[in-house]
Amino acid sequence: MSVVIINSFDEYKAFEGKVIGTSEYLKISQDQIGQFADATLDHQWIHLDKERAEKESPFKSTIAHGYLTLSLLPYLWEQIAEVRNNKMMVNYGIENFKFVKPVLVDSEIRLVASLKSIVDLRGTSKAVLNVTIEIKGERKPAAQGDIIFLYTFTN
Repeated sequence: MSVVIINSFDEYKAFEGKVIGTSEYLKISQDQIGQFADATLDHQWIHLDKERAEKESPFKSTIAHGYLTLSLLPYLWEQIAEVRNNKMMVNYGIENFKFVKPVLVDSEIRLVASLKSIVDLRGTSKAVLNVTIEIKGERKPAAQGDIIFLYTFTN
């Protein structure tokens, strides 16, 4: 899998309405879920208690926090595209984002990203990416929606 190199606003704009790429799969481990729980102080049993989840959860397994899945977007995005000649990138927002299907522990997820739109706002480029987080072997995705990045290109 090769990373798409984007050097300028115009090169980014060429992807408008198209899939930019797909990341590698990433396995979500119980250890990772536990570390996220500690970092966010969200220790709900559905994420951490394997025995209880097997008995009481409709998923029969622990599941990743939805926000853990969301927080992996930058890591997965870096596997798809490298935006160069950029002084700064800022996570600007999330729109119409839905958690469609829980990510069970030890599942593998990947990101598919398309460029919905990009506009130049007096030197700052606002890119709206439509993203889908897929679960390996599942028909329904874990999540989908739009994420917005602001870029300041040097050229």
